Amino acid sequence: MDKLIIDARLNEYTFREPNPNVPYSPNEIARDAEACVAAGASIVHYHAREPETGAPSSDTGLYAATARAIRDRCDAIVMPTLGANTVTDLDARIGHVESMAADAATRADMVPLDLASLSLGMWQKGMDEVRGDDLVYYNPIGTLKALAARARAVGALPMAAIWNVGSLRLLEAFCETGVLPNTIFAELFTTEGGLISGHPGTPAGLQALIDFVPARVDCVWAAACYGANALGLAEQAIEQGGHVAIGLGDHPYLELGGDPPTNARVVEAVVEIARRHGREIATPAETRARLAAR
Repeated sequence: MDKLIIDARLNEYTFREPNPNVPYSPNEIARDAEACVAAGASIVHYHAREPETGAPSSDTGLYAATARAIRDRCDAIVMPTLGANTVTDLDARIGHVESMAADAATRADMVPLDLASLSLGMWQKGMDEVRGDDLVYYNPIGTLKALAARARAVGALPMAAIWNVGSLRLLEAFCETGVLPNTIFAELFTTEGGLISGHPGTPAGLQALIDFVPARVDCVWAAACYGANALGLAEQAIEQGGHVAIGLGDHPYLELGGDPPTNARVVEAVVEIARRHGREIATPAETRARLAAR
């Protein structure tokens, strides 16, 4: 069984209520990355945020400054996000990654590629309507091919973000036809907290994805959940030889008790589960070798 790869999902578009430890600025993100690597993570995923307000930012300078600050502190595999999937312009989606690649200190090691187009419906029991009338993840086949090619051209390994069984069928097709490499890190996303676009964040919801991971692909898959505590799903993945993507970007993890936890504390909780199951933890160097990432 592979050593456990942990991707620390540091901030997403999440704000500091109810957990004030969500990092915003390049230095805050880099400090979190360093602490997460020390705790057992090998990949760190971040969104650029305005340092003072936390507002989502597409500023290339912030993305580059964050990558540089992370590399000054640790050897994490650096995975910035692509531009919002609700944006249709390719340059707006990946231009910052291409600019970052001009300097080895700021380049992206990996980038997430969402293998689905989705209506982003928001609904919970008690709501009188489904919200998100105009919110759509826009990922047609041609767009995905172009994003994959442009990422690989600048040395960024695509990470396949899986939203449903159709995403896994597309993953197999892309790997078979060379759009994506046959060895690939894939995060199996479930969703809660009112986001009803993905599989539910339950054992059955995750297992439905695990059961369709294509056998012909060297798929290094990880469990992820937006909007709920994913530690139970992490244990399910660890038991089955999978990996884990987790962090304050997805959920505040106040269930861990005491002061609001940091991202590093969440990683530590995953490591504790792995140790109970006899799984060793992959270092960044070991993860690079497994994924053939630079």
